[in-house]
Amino acid sequence: MDKGTTVWTSNTSEAGVETAVMSENGNFILYTDNLSVAWQSFSHPSDTLLPGQPLTASLELISSKSPVHGGYYTLKMLQQHTSLNLGLTYNVPESLDMSPELYSNYSYWSGPDISNVTGDVVAVLDKAGSFGIVYGSSSNGAVYVYKNDGDYGGLFSAVNQSNWNRPSVLRRLILEANGNLRLYRWDNDVNGSRQWVAEWAAVSNPCDIAGICGNGICNLDRSKTNASCTCLPGSSKVGNDVSCSGNSSLTGKCGPHHENLTSQFKISTVQQTTYYFSGSSVIANYSDIDSVSKCGNACLSNCDCIASVYGLIEEKPYCWVLRSLEFGGFEDPGSTLFVKVEANGSFGVNGDKESGNSSDESESTHEKVLILPIVLSMTVLIVLLGCLLYINIHRKRSLKRALDGSLIVSGGPISFTFRDLQHRTNNFSQLLGTGGFGSVYKGSLGDGTLIAVKKLDKVLPHGEREFITEVNTIGSMHHMNLVRLCGYCSEGTRRLLVYEFMKNGSLDKWIFHSHSNRDRLLLWPTRFRVAIGTAQGIAYFHEQCRSRIIHCDIKPENILLDEDFCPKVSDFGLAKLMGREHSHVVTMVRGTRGYLAPEWVSNRPITVKADVYSYGMLLLEIIGGRRNLDMTCDAEDFFYPGWAYKEMTEGTPEKVVDRRLEGAIEKEEVMRALMVAFWCIQDEVSTRPTMGEVVKMLEGSVDINMPPMPQTVLELIEEGLDHVYKSMKRELNQFSSFTITTHPSSNATCSYSTMSPR
Repeated sequence: MDKGTTVWTSNTSEAGVETAVMSENGNFILYTDNLSVAWQSFSHPSDTLLPGQPLTASLELISSKSPVHGGYYTLKMLQQHTSLNLGLTYNVPESLDMSPELYSNYSYWSGPDISNVTGDVVAVLDKAGSFGIVYGSSSNGAVYVYKNDGDYGGLFSAVNQSNWNRPSVLRRLILEANGNLRLYRWDNDVNGSRQWVAEWAAVSNPCDIAGICGNGICNLDRSKTNASCTCLPGSSKVGNDVSCSGNSSLTGKCGPHHENLTSQFKISTVQQTTYYFSGSSVIANYSDIDSVSKCGNACLSNCDCIASVYGLIEEKPYCWVLRSLEFGGFEDPGSTLFVKVEANGSFGVNGDKESGNSSDESESTHEKVLILPIVLSMTVLIVLLGCLLYINIHRKRSLKRALDGSLIVSGGPISFTFRDLQHRTNNFSQLLGTGGFGSVYKGSLGDGTLIAVKKLDKVLPHGEREFITEVNTIGSMHHMNLVRLCGYCSEGTRRLLVYEFMKNGSLDKWIFHSHSNRDRLLLWPTRFRVAIGTAQGIAYFHEQCRSRIIHCDIKPENILLDEDFCPKVSDFGLAKLMGREHSHVVTMVRGTRGYLAPEWVSNRPITVKADVYSYGMLLLEIIGGRRNLDMTCDAEDFFYPGWAYKEMTEGTPEKVVDRRLEGAIEKEEVMRALMVAFWCIQDEVSTRPTMGEVVKMLEGSVDINMPPMPQTVLELIEEGLDHVYKSMKRELNQFSSFTITTHPSSNATCSYSTMSPR
């Protein structure tokens, strides 16, 4: 209540409510006499999501409304043709009565697509500060929108938490009035004060948010983080509000018989600007307009039109003719916005009407005498400055063409602009996966060819020249077992690589059994071909290239399969761009520690033999169809290398092959593969074979001696596998510091543990 007025009510007066409870997770619950829930605040969210609070497909977060134009933002599940995704949407009233059914909307941000799922789909924030989507009944069904580095429990645990204890760090996810979704944590010591601190935001560029300036234009400052608003011609700001009010006076300015009243209007041009618009506001889309001005004329000649947008897509012009301006615009050097205004006055871009005052004929003549010399002088000065500017620009373009010609070799990777890749990936909306070097998104070229675009994270501070040189080195490597690099983008701090798309995804989806991969199984002949092909690809960049490359991250997730299940190694050459220090940190944190050679831990020099060790661990997993360290198994065979070595030396290698193959194997090939794997994972670097020798051994062209047991394996066995298993189980139960997590975006094995490096 507020001074006798009801502000909010649960509307449960007839439900027999007996008790009310404010739970530790912030959920306010009303119970009936039989302790059933009559009402709970988690089922009626406003603009805030608390840890553990489920946002189902039928719920949405709603920001506060703009007091000027009534627009507001929502976060909810958006139904696509074949999938669901989490989206941020700007909603604005189409009429002054602001009825909910008369709102039009525009989605400007979306999370990963969720397709082919069964059961409930729920967005949730967990206690550790990760935000994402959980679906189905298995912990495998989790897709992260944002993952906090310290999150070991997973999203699924947040949805299925029965006893909720107060978290050590308080967090909240809020849909702010400016349209951004932001995660905050409570910090007790920020320069001596206690306050909420922002941890993550869905949108980094404020001008990527529709409606942030009302229906006006968003302009970024030089830092690219702060925005200011400019109103459209014919509209203005109301009071102290930063956004602009709409100008609906031009809507429906047709004659009584729908004729065009062209003489009453004119076109005002807003250079280097484009506009957000929905499909319902489009009157027409012309692709045959060959000049910018004709796009403005197209709007002027249509009485329903109030604006048009001209631009280029793949160097082809387009012109969108619009019946409404609702969602705001932003700066774009390649676009031009045309706005229809009344012809009886001219409007500046801030909406201020410029009126000319008439006077008598003698006063007008006197003004002309004063103004004419000034205009002539200014004209001459502008012409001179224009000539100097043209010469300077022409010289810079010539130098840039010469530089590009010297950097880009014939047949090398194609240079893309960031905006072009945004368009080709639908604004990076379809996430294929994430890895140590960055996130990968699905896209397509103009001819329909599918591509995979990788956004590199934390590349070394190379200049553009050094980056392009490295890209050309990677792009010059052509082998049937390497993923082909098609192009790249280098703009400012942005570094992206464009690869050919692999239809069958990564190898881990086909060799490891999980709820989402239960129908995928590689038969033994295919597995053996994959093992040989992968070895051939690694041998190529180890031994046959002019620039020898160390991969540093060989693992199933980096082996991709094309439509014929031909293996192709990905991410080769990226370790040099990232640097050893960063690559080391990534592998420790992202969960690929099980593939690291001992020299990484002992800080010895890293050579190509580190890749040989990683390949040996990969080969064991291809044979066994499981992770080398699997805590879901019993104490006897949870450590696969120890079990596999025992059966190999006893002449029964078929016992350690993937059980799903049901014995349909070639025993001689299995024995050969096991011996090669154990030679590869020897602790002593000089004892490991080269990848060229690995290929020959697998193909059977050279004899293989029985390998000694690797020192690391021997130490674990001597310590007692049963003892190690119990210790790890105890640690898992007590601290959850050693986790095995699998989800569609990243198939990580093991996170950091307090165990010894081995």
